[in-house]
Amino acid sequence: MTSPASPSDHVAPRAAPPAAGYAASRHAVWVGAAAIVTDEAGRVLLVHPTYHEDDRWLLPGGAVERGEHALDTCRREIAEELGLANLPLTEVLAISSLSAHHPDIRPGMPFPGEIRYVFDGGALTPGQIEAIRLPHEELSEFAFLETREAVQRLRPVDGQIMLAAYRARLGNTATAHLADGRHILDVPALDRHDVHVRYRPLWDSPLHRGPVPERLPVRQAWAWCFVPDGRVVLLADPGPRGALPMLPGGTVEKTDATPEDTLRREAAEAAQLTLTDPVRLGWVLDETGEGHGGVGPNARLRLAARVTGIGPAAVDPATGHPFARLLATPAQAAALLGWGPPGARQAGLAAETARERWGLPTAPSAAIEDVPAEGMRLNWECG
Repeated sequence: MTSPASPSDHVAPRAAPPAAGYAASRHAVWVGAAAIVTDEAGRVLLVHPTYHEDDRWLLPGGAVERGEHALDTCRREIAEELGLANLPLTEVLAISSLSAHHPDIRPGMPFPGEIRYVFDGGALTPGQIEAIRLPHEELSEFAFLETREAVQRLRPVDGQIMLAAYRARLGNTATAHLADGRHILDVPALDRHDVHVRYRPLWDSPLHRGPVPERLPVRQAWAWCFVPDGRVVLLADPGPRGALPMLPGGTVEKTDATPEDTLRREAAEAAQLTLTDPVRLGWVLDETGEGHGGVGPNARLRLAARVTGIGPAAVDPATGHPFARLLATPAQAAALLGWGPPGARQAGLAAETARERWGLPTAPSAAIEDVPAEGMRLNWECG
């Protein structure tokens, strides 16, 4: 059975262009590969090259050589630059295209544009950090830096790429696709609110499980505040250098009868949360109390609680501005808080407590997302 011929069936096929002419017509760009590598507290590894006239720093990585794949480039460069062979590189966190005329390009440099892949290099243990060896003819030093400091040492566009890639790792979002440092698809919540990992000098302080000793006053109460699907509410406090994440809670005031009352008051004021059934997980020792006027040794209480209501976003009376409200798994929250392995263990304890006490599920791995501005209705019967 045949069908009638259409006029297009009789059009002669177009001849393929000569191979050399076709190749010459294609756009040529540089290709680079880099990695987000952190320490256990979430600070980002940067290296300082000796071959640049300016004082800018770089993520570890380099240029893709002829016939090389970007992943192989990144592995090779990390081995050559840091002396760390076989460092596991997992997913592609970001793919960035940089135009030939971007203002951050050094004047006078012939630059055709660049495609850069940024891989996840994970978190180094103290032993791996001790093993780092630099080629001093190429790199003068390395440093692990809080992201707010790291962006100051990178070129502006490199800082944008670093943040987008690192936030993709922290927020469990898809690969970030960037053009001149800016997202070309939907902007994830961590980027939208300019959230940074905060380095805390006491990040490795142990959590004491027993009651707070009578000699120690409780100066702060913070909580892992669970919604029915097993995620927690994380706050981001905006500032001129970016937003810093924190758990709901705050400083114990004289008008608070108990630390639990402090938690309920602070969660309502800062995040418009209604909490119930708070349970103490333990406490962290603050040896100096510098944040409270040098009051001396005191305890920072850690709790878990159920969120029974989330109201519309509002201005926090203590700061005069609203906080971003994010939903994250406990593990994601711990990583953003910069608490390292002790924070991961505390997050696990909070999740275990929520399962045993309230029957909550383990929160599935998902992208961090905003609490809607109008708030949320929570159904604990289906939790």
